[in-house]
Amino acid sequence: MSSSPSDAGRKRRERNVFLLLAVVLFPVLAVGTVAAFGFAVWIWQMFSGPPTGG
Repeated sequence: MSSSPSDAGRKRRERNVFLLLAVVLFPVLAVGTVAAFGFAVWIWQMFSGPPTGG
């Protein structure tokens, strides 16, 4: 089982895609999701008022 140069290039590409997803894309999506939810709650409370104690 010898690895050819094309295998090395493919593995490097896979590693780069993994790092892009794990280090950049997923954290950005997580922060964006939380921010969007907070913004939606803020807008909702502008119209319906803050939550009451019961």
